[in-house]
Amino acid sequence: MAGEQAFKAVVNGAVDHRAYAVDIIGSNYNHFLGKKIGDSVDGMFVGDGDQTLSGYKLQITGGSDVTGRPMRPDLDGAGVKSVLVSPGVGYKGKRYVKKNAKEYVYKYDGIRRRRNLRGNVISQDTRQINLKVVEAGKRSLPVIFGLEEEAATETPSDEEE
Repeated sequence: MAGEQAFKAVVNGAVDHRAYAVDIIGSNYNHFLGKKIGDSVDGMFVGDGDQTLSGYKLQITGGSDVTGRPMRPDLDGAGVKSVLVSPGVGYKGKRYVKKNAKEYVYKYDGIRRRRNLRGNVISQDTRQINLKVVEAGKRSLPVIFGLEEEAATETPSDEEE
């Protein structure tokens, strides 16, 4: 593969209930390799320049690989495994049936299917990492990502004396 390896980190803010997308490249990329779902990470490894999340504590909640396969927290390792799963992470458990030119959605009890899912360890095949904020930093997420202006603390001048 020619080019630089990168992750797309999706950070979910606990306060404003929004998701923010950030690229993780360079030495920060190597910091995430080998981490598992549920591990905590310092926010200084997420983002570049002014968009680093310094002071934040983040928890890895999931992710997906190059082909879009989801990472499942109960599968050990970094590889792809063929697993018989019931509805949950990686399988919705619905059957689509076409009858009389209409499409119906059925959700049967006890339905299970064999699906190829990725393990819970972040590897070089991982392309997206989902993170949630555990401890917030000094600056809010909208200010860091440029969606809001930072409130400037201005001191009143005493010119009218």
